[in-house]
Amino acid sequence: MERKLFGTDGIRGIANIYPMTAEVALKLGQAVAKVLINEKKESPKVIIGKDTRASGYIFENALTAGLCSMGVSVYLVGPMPTPAIAHLTKSFAADAGIVISASHNPAVDNGIKVFSADGFKLPDDVEQKIEQIILSNNIFTEHIIGDKVGKAYRIEDARGRYIEFAKGTINNISLKGLKIVLDCAHGAAYKVAPLIFKELGAEVIVVNNTPNGLNINKNAGAMHPELLRKHVLENKAAIGIALDGDADRVILVDETGNIVNGDHILAIIALFLKERKQLNKNTVVATVMSNLGLIQLCKENKLQLTQTKVGDRYVIEEMQKSGAIIGGEQSGHIILSEYTTTGDGTIAALQILRIMKEKNSKLSKLASVLKEYPQVIINVDVKQKTPLEKLSAVSKKIKEVGTKLADNGRILVRYSGTQNCCRIMVEGQNKKEITNYADQIAAEIRKVLN
Repeated sequence: MERKLFGTDGIRGIANIYPMTAEVALKLGQAVAKVLINEKKESPKVIIGKDTRASGYIFENALTAGLCSMGVSVYLVGPMPTPAIAHLTKSFAADAGIVISASHNPAVDNGIKVFSADGFKLPDDVEQKIEQIILSNNIFTEHIIGDKVGKAYRIEDARGRYIEFAKGTINNISLKGLKIVLDCAHGAAYKVAPLIFKELGAEVIVVNNTPNGLNINKNAGAMHPELLRKHVLENKAAIGIALDGDADRVILVDETGNIVNGDHILAIIALFLKERKQLNKNTVVATVMSNLGLIQLCKENKLQLTQTKVGDRYVIEEMQKSGAIIGGEQSGHIILSEYTTTGDGTIAALQILRIMKEKNSKLSKLASVLKEYPQVIINVDVKQKTPLEKLSAVSKKIKEVGTKLADNGRILVRYSGTQNCCRIMVEGQNKKEITNYADQIAAEIRKVLN
């Protein structure tokens, strides 16, 4: 069944334009409540958190109204990382958790995603059920009156709970002697992340932690690590840590100024766990966007690499199926299932810091185990997402480039699941050559779709 509201990561779009409107959020709250009540949950309770976008107030209040109108108790935690909401949902034995965030997207966007009681994103069939309820306009609240109406509460100690949980994932080891530059992207982790690293003893230089509701991700964070590189070099820091708007992804910068992306982070942690015989089934899960260098590294080190469609939900599904304890995306979503049920940039960064301390090694040396193939990614804004196989000129160009690359590279062309754009990735041995190929495909897509 074709989805009309939910995409690969909840409902997302420009705030105040359908489907990201207060009306839809109100109905979403009611629909989530109806599903919980139909599951015979007694006195359901739902955690709601958000990032720092100004539009978050619209959806926080609308969701709360929808849930309370159905008799559900709501617990508000304010700006908190997406993975923190997943953790708190389990910690409070809540029946669901809701995050209001458009993650790495610009401030004008917003989104809503729902976690089940176990802290995982909702399965497709449950999202479809919620979507059908919303679109049916078949929600009645006349019987919810008097003391049956739900109440809303603020959880004052939510931040402290997550901080202690995060520190515990590395057994509270001391980070004394490490100088860190932390880029909070003016986002959801602007309060909790600095405290986590400081309380473990690190010297922390914090940048981009003054959100004003409109500057989230703006030339900051995991999407724009250039400023972080500058601060790392100026301060002679051991590491730079860039989170995105909702802190479910992380990009690092080593002490020499080199970018350390999700593929590097997966490689470093996987090899460390294998060395200590703690890597279940010697398996790593990544997506088709991961660099050929990661594939080669896994072969050389006898690691089983399973690749999925793009999207952390698909990585998590495969991890659950295979029993793998580590998975992630090149973009910085790192899932460590011993600790988290979703990507957590802060916890992934903590694991790297732990490895640096235990091995007494610089990040540049740890990251050098992965030799990346040159890779070019171009995003083309599109007005509609016509199936690529129906675009003969585009398919012909992709096939033509694929023939030229032969066995020395690869091409991946796909639509974004969260934005109106087509992503073109070309990988090979010659940067100039693959850039030319990517430009050719991008030009064909612009001509056909725009």
